Amino acid sequence: MSNLLVIALIPYVHVAAPPPTLPEAAGLAASLSLLRDLRVGRAGSLKGYRHDRFLPGWGRQYGACDTREIVLKRDGRGVRRDRSCRAVRGVWYSRYDGRRLTSTAQIDVDHLVPLANAWISGANSWSAARRRAFANDLKRPELVAVSEKVNLAKGGHSPANWRPPVRGYWCTYARSWITVKHHYDLRVTPREKKALGNMLRTCR
Repeated sequence: MSNLLVIALIPYVHVAAPPPTLPEAAGLAASLSLLRDLRVGRAGSLKGYRHDRFLPGWGRQYGACDTREIVLKRDGRGVRRDRSCRAVRGVWYSRYDGRRLTSTAQIDVDHLVPLANAWISGANSWSAARRRAFANDLKRPELVAVSEKVNLAKGGHSPANWRPPVRGYWCTYARSWITVKHHYDLRVTPREKKALGNMLRTCR
């Protein structure tokens, strides 16, 4: 009796390569146009908001790597990972405050448009899936590795009440904020819109 050769067919799943750099925000001219197009309204209530309604845990992205680890690898230099994809070594530059960081204990992955701000800007009516997608978005300039200290200072504030200490980053920050809010159709307040316009004036 002849031997039977059994071949196991394993489904092939295409996984896109992780983004090598922070996604680009809209250019100055486009940002000015998008800013004019943003819906303006009052901030909503924080009633019902919880961090875990957006982020019950970082989403799995590539293999064992979750969103946070992808951002740490993307934004750092000489990043080494362990078998669980956790960054264990590297150097990071915190764009908001200009600090050089050498330990992941010093780093937060910031949601440029904070989750709380998204909630009061329209995300309170989103589905759970859309909120998770927003919190793990690697296609827009929404996630950035910064110092824990500056991230705590920022909290859930919009540009109406907080701007990066490094003034030279205001242009990029405002363009990124506008890009994200426009993509997700999130409202801005009148004060927020005015602050964004003022920050765009620093673009050169």
